[in-house]
Amino acid sequence: MVKPLAVLNLLSIVILGFGLTMGAPLLLSVTADDGALIPLGQALLFTAISGLVLRALTRGRRSELQARDGFLLVSLVWTGLPAFAALPLILYLPQMSFTDAYFEGVAGLTTTGSTILAGLDQLPVSLNLWRAQLQWMGGMGIIVLAVAILPMLGVGGSQLFRAETPGPIKDSKLTPRITETANGLWLVYAGITVLCILSLKWAGMDWFDALIHGLTTVSLGGFSSHDAGYAYWNSPAIEAATMVFMVLAGINFATHFLAFRKRSIKPYRYDPQVLPYLAVLAASVLGVALFLLDQRVYGEFPTALRHAAFNVISIATTTGFASIDYTAWPIFAPMYMLILCSFVTCAGSTGAGIKMIRAQLLARQAAREILRIIHPRAYMPVRVGGQVVENNIIFSVLAFMLFYGVIVIIATMLLAASGMEIVTAFSAVIVHINNTGPGLNEIGPMHNYVKLSDFQTWLLSITMLLGRLELVTLLVVFTPAFWRK
Repeated sequence: MVKPLAVLNLLSIVILGFGLTMGAPLLLSVTADDGALIPLGQALLFTAISGLVLRALTRGRRSELQARDGFLLVSLVWTGLPAFAALPLILYLPQMSFTDAYFEGVAGLTTTGSTILAGLDQLPVSLNLWRAQLQWMGGMGIIVLAVAILPMLGVGGSQLFRAETPGPIKDSKLTPRITETANGLWLVYAGITVLCILSLKWAGMDWFDALIHGLTTVSLGGFSSHDAGYAYWNSPAIEAATMVFMVLAGINFATHFLAFRKRSIKPYRYDPQVLPYLAVLAASVLGVALFLLDQRVYGEFPTALRHAAFNVISIATTTGFASIDYTAWPIFAPMYMLILCSFVTCAGSTGAGIKMIRAQLLARQAAREILRIIHPRAYMPVRVGGQVVENNIIFSVLAFMLFYGVIVIIATMLLAASGMEIVTAFSAVIVHINNTGPGLNEIGPMHNYVKLSDFQTWLLSITMLLGRLELVTLLVVFTPAFWRK
């Protein structure tokens, strides 16, 4: 039986902690005197009071979480925190509607990177930091961070970690205790972020831009502090440094953790996702570069390779940065990139989408069914990484793909019915369910989402949340069976 009051009690702790994270932008606003001090202070105060009031109303309701409670808390956190994340923007930009601000908050926490805002170069530096910070926190999952804290409060966190962890195989533990697991993942995540910031500074960014883009690169988020994105610098060195860390962030952070702990690259060899992931990225970059050269988009192969590499890796890893307007390329290239963002990143990374492990399982299951027609009595288990995958995992992957396909079709049709051109509508759904960001046509990389109607904005906000929570985590809360004893 779900314990709503106990879940709300824990939610109050998360809200309080989330409010405290506004302190960093607040301090920056004081230092920079950028005019956003009062909005940030008001937002922090309102968030903290909300958390305290909710905690007072649910006092004495703490108890050990069960699986259903974990799913409910994860869903409430991801749907509720964007409203608090939107407060600094609404208070600083009073003309901004709650619909648009909530969309911006969802895009931040889900690391989607879509934005309503224009004039990012003139936005207060503290608000640009807040947007980047949202993506960094959302990258590994605010709940995973909470798992490291909740046991100290007498509340178990393993159910939360299971509900939040991306990918179909969730039961492997890196360390004996779930708290150590969460701490280890965050340590690696923070370490890679620091390396990314230093690399971007060395490549030519100033410290502030390096901080912003370090946070949004390792989270595979894609928010920038400039409207022009990476075209602002037009720097091969900056693009190269960013590509390295986008590729790293697309790999399972558990694998990074094991490689760090063992001081060895063997975990990368043993992870069944890594080699296919790298192979697909390398083949796609080379293929798109040759295609652009053949279509005379660029006259020289090095130029074609540079632009193909950055933009293909960015979209395939669901980051969403752009160095040029790739929607001006022949349509095959941007459409192929949309396909890549659906499945390339590894489970356990900060990326979204179907994930490489699910794609592998689907391909092997399809091959098994074909062979079963020829050899109906043969025993043909599906193996990944040398281990037999149980049928219940394969069935869950098939169910996930059914939900994924149905949601893409329904959301695309609803956007088309609301007046959006069909190619734009399809690309909008794909990039939002995969938490990527820029789509095609008028929602391409050199545009934003400000022209969307309220209905379209809310629909894409829901699509982003479904994608970040891998569909089932959010959908299960709305089933009658979830609330029964």
